[in-house]
Amino acid sequence: MATKDLTYDTFNDTVESADIVFVDFWAAWCGPCRSFAPTYEKASAQHPDIVFGKVDTEAEQRLAAEFRITSIPTLAVFREGILVYAQPGALPPAQLDLLIERARELDMDDVRKQIAERETEAAAS
Repeated sequence: MATKDLTYDTFNDTVESADIVFVDFWAAWCGPCRSFAPTYEKASAQHPDIVFGKVDTEAEQRLAAEFRITSIPTLAVFREGILVYAQPGALPPAQLDLLIERARELDMDDVRKQIAERETEAAAS
């Protein structure tokens, strides 16, 4: 599967309709973004069950602002609609493969439990 361009209007539907979604926040003028693009494209071809989205931070400034993107490229990973990873920096192929593997292995029941516990603690404070 090729990467999918995401916009403000398509972002939420994409994240909520797929089990795993990787999102590359990038810009055309960004050298590291251009260097990371072939690695990201190759991963999208190797993992057709995962959505690999791209957000052009210049064209989608509102979306980039909502995610507080201050450094690009930034890679975000959503699993079952929940943001489970977000870090700036271009990953080498081996690290991207490891991140994909870890995203697949996540116990989402445990993730939801941890989120609920944090929300309960925050409400009690």
